[in-house]
Amino acid sequence: MTEKFFTEPILNSPYEEPRCHWELNSEGQPTQKIINGRREADFTVAAVPAPQKSKGKPKQESEQQDLGFFQDDVTQSISADGRKYELAQIINSLRNEVSKWRSSGYAGGKITPETGRLLNHWHNFQFSGIRPFFCQIEAVEVAIWLTEVAPTTAKGRHFIDYLNRHNEVANPGLNRIALKLATGAGKTAVMAMLIAWQTVNAVRYPNSPKFTKGFLVIAPGITIKDRLRVLLPTDPESYYQSRQLVPQDMLRDVQRAKIVITNYHAFKQRETQDIAKGTRGLLKGRTGSSPNTLETEGQMIQRAMGDLMGQKNIIVFNDEGHHCYRVKPSDQQDIELQEGETKGEAGREAEENNEAARLWISGLEMIQKKQNILRIFDLSATPFFLRGSGEPEGTLFPWTMSDFSLMDAIECGIVKVPRVPIADNLPDSTTIMPKFRELWKHIGKHMPKKGRVSFDPATLEGNPSLRLLLDAITALYGHYEKISAQWEESGQIVPPCFILVCNNTSTSKLLYDYISGYATQDGRAVKGMYSLFSNYDDNGNPHPRARTILVDSRQLESGDKLPDDFRKIYSAEIDRFKYQARERGGALADQLRQGKDIDDATLLREVMNTVGKPNSLGGGIRCVVSVSMLTEGWDANNVTHILGVRAFGTQLLCEQVIGRALRRRSYELNENGLFTPEYADVLGIPFDFTAEPVVAPARPPTDSIKVHAIRPERDQWEITFPRVVGYRLELPKEKIRAEFDKDSEMELSTLITGRPTETKVSGIAGQSNELEVKYQTRNRRKSLIMDIALHCLRTKWPSNDGSLPMHLYGQLMIIVEKWMDECFKASGGYTEFNLTEPTNLSIATEKIYAAIVRAGLSDSKGGDPPVTAILDSYSPTGSTNTVNFQTSKKTRWTPTTKCHLNYLIYHAEWEPDFCRVAEDHPKVKAYVKNYSLGFEVPYSYGGEQKIYIPDFVVKIDDGRGEQDLLNLIVEIKGQRDETDKAKSEAIKNFWLPGINRLKTYGRWDFVEIGDIYKIRDVLDRVSY
Repeated sequence: MTEKFFTEPILNSPYEEPRCHWELNSEGQPTQKIINGRREADFTVAAVPAPQKSKGKPKQESEQQDLGFFQDDVTQSISADGRKYELAQIINSLRNEVSKWRSSGYAGGKITPETGRLLNHWHNFQFSGIRPFFCQIEAVEVAIWLTEVAPTTAKGRHFIDYLNRHNEVANPGLNRIALKLATGAGKTAVMAMLIAWQTVNAVRYPNSPKFTKGFLVIAPGITIKDRLRVLLPTDPESYYQSRQLVPQDMLRDVQRAKIVITNYHAFKQRETQDIAKGTRGLLKGRTGSSPNTLETEGQMIQRAMGDLMGQKNIIVFNDEGHHCYRVKPSDQQDIELQEGETKGEAGREAEENNEAARLWISGLEMIQKKQNILRIFDLSATPFFLRGSGEPEGTLFPWTMSDFSLMDAIECGIVKVPRVPIADNLPDSTTIMPKFRELWKHIGKHMPKKGRVSFDPATLEGNPSLRLLLDAITALYGHYEKISAQWEESGQIVPPCFILVCNNTSTSKLLYDYISGYATQDGRAVKGMYSLFSNYDDNGNPHPRARTILVDSRQLESGDKLPDDFRKIYSAEIDRFKYQARERGGALADQLRQGKDIDDATLLREVMNTVGKPNSLGGGIRCVVSVSMLTEGWDANNVTHILGVRAFGTQLLCEQVIGRALRRRSYELNENGLFTPEYADVLGIPFDFTAEPVVAPARPPTDSIKVHAIRPERDQWEITFPRVVGYRLELPKEKIRAEFDKDSEMELSTLITGRPTETKVSGIAGQSNELEVKYQTRNRRKSLIMDIALHCLRTKWPSNDGSLPMHLYGQLMIIVEKWMDECFKASGGYTEFNLTEPTNLSIATEKIYAAIVRAGLSDSKGGDPPVTAILDSYSPTGSTNTVNFQTSKKTRWTPTTKCHLNYLIYHAEWEPDFCRVAEDHPKVKAYVKNYSLGFEVPYSYGGEQKIYIPDFVVKIDDGRGEQDLLNLIVEIKGQRDETDKAKSEAIKNFWLPGINRLKTYGRWDFVEIGDIYKIRDVLDRVSY
């Protein structure tokens, strides 16, 4: 058997619908066989062992629900998994409907033109950074189809009826849809795309009941809440602009969205008066009842909703929505126990889950009483019911409408591949699961209970019951050392990150002290057992930068103050981070220097949020010891190793913990158009699909850098530019003429069209034959000229009342005939009559129209040109100042002078040569590569509106002095094709005259450089 699943797991492009998948057997294990076609949703095969049941009353099978119109004999025959089977059928059927709709070009449904344009943008726009993954677009397509298409079709109404039926049972009065995307697939971008779709339509169709401009985004904790600020259109790193998720001209519509981001803890009604416990008891003794000082529901909603108060309709996004459900009463079954777990621990976890779920769902129900919630979108990698919900743990929400599983994400390369790098060498290793994967099963009963530390870290090694735990840490640490050395040799700025996920505070404190070191009661410092993780050096002195941190996720995420005992225990670590904050500078340092103390929880969240980010408070963290679950949504991409020191039993728990290590570092495609596999090594988590103990060859890590403006040191080299969204023309109304040049030329041939006109056919033996494509021709050339002239008139001289300036028709016919005589060529079986094909007709029209505009520019010498640029009304000016993005591209130039940015990302081989010449050339005063800069030139080609992104913008002294520099747009170009001609015509005939007419952005010009050896000569000759 080959091991290709582990060494070459990626089969599909992340930007296309999956075309094949790895076959899994009934136990969820890969058979190493590749199956053509997309993997179907299937929730009847578990990827992990079933949990051990407790000793108590046998669990009663839940009553089967009505399976709706998907019910069939097969479903009827399934008892235990009937609900899972039904949900899989729902998701697969809806997936097929959306796929057919997509393949038809979104025909057959009454979507708005704005929706259609956004869908086309997400699929086809040439994004300068990470473009939307297929799974992200599909999730949005499902939401759009159910909103705009489903109500108009009989089959669509069946899906709506299914949703309504299940929501009425589980979420009375609330309209919920769950979108399931694997961890690392980018749920935040999906929310941004949904917000853009809703807002643009709400602005342009204000009376439509389907759309809204109001959005409430609810997170499970403060860390995710802080990270979700990119959903705000006004945020400097807003996804709508930084990730180009909406066309430039729609940005101003998105700005009108009202978005409130909160965490579900805000739904807890707070005390309005601070009454001491003794005073409260005294008042109760006098009156017989305790005074009610809690907020009313209305006060809570007003505090939580903020700017959304008074909004007629809103949409709610539940990020990590599996925490939100109505608990189902269930006295007929006991909570299932996992290996090494006590009944008390299981009960406490269930009660914590239920308390969070009650608070979240109750808050939504209160809001629904006051304001109409159009729809609630639950986004989660694991939209399952949690322990204690009254449903079997790990049961999928029945309102889940799309699924892109972890296996799908692995096969598309969107996430790292979790793997077990070391095999057991025990005699029975071939028949039982390796002990390092079922770690808790063997050590759980020996670990300290909550609130009690049974072992001194100094004596931990002498405890035979926990020797297996230390062996697991040592084994994984040994592999971490190798990876760390690889990263350091390759010049990585941040170290890889190792995570331990523990079951309680006693375990986490014990392991934290053992790994990182600790101070004894007599003040003596003990170095940690693992040198790369130790916070102390060989002499017992603390390192200036902490290497290991201990976090209690629940305490940090609630937003409450840390308990006094927590601050006391970790006072040394907190003081160290305050010292680091002062040294690093910035807002936190300013607060500390002004005598303002920083809340300890805020400081620790800052450390956690910046793990893996260079030059930040958490940038040097190598190990994170976590109490209970690590923060969901924590997006550090340098996590390479995870050790689970707690009980696991369901896919939910396994996938949530492993998900913390799945975020990729590089999103660059390889030569096969696929992502290169990245790996996360995992012990202690029984995630079975990677059970094969294969050691895949180590790959050099990919360095990820942040490209940004260096401020204020390089502010003198800032470059600003106009954001143009279109053009307004004022051509002569009575008489027109045209000036043709090389860009006016057009040729039709097999080389250009890619379509053959001849082919040769032959049998195995005998005479061959040649087939020739004969295009239908017309008898009169005059008819062709008339058609082209009329098309030009209709598309370039439209009027509001539908009338056409027919007095220009005769002049256009003369211009068209001249263009055909002087500029058009056809060969290889093509003729001039192929110009009647729609794409060719549009290209010809655009070339003729550009020649007419060119003539208008010539005639206006000495006066205002007939073109005015239309600027983006919300953001008319762009700047190098706002550049801020992450990339792992290796094609990077490091400017030493004359550039505002720290790095320039280039495509063509010649571009570094241009950078080298620009930095050395005396005329060049500043320059920048136009990559994720936002500088775009709109143009038309083949009847479609497109965006041209020139290569460089250079500020150059062309003889008028440094107070009046020329802004030179530079294109580095080898061979030119028809689209290059269209771009050149657009910038010379429309963009340049339109901007120079405004006189508010200085002087602009354009040059193309087609010879690497003439770069300096071209810059020498520049003059306005």
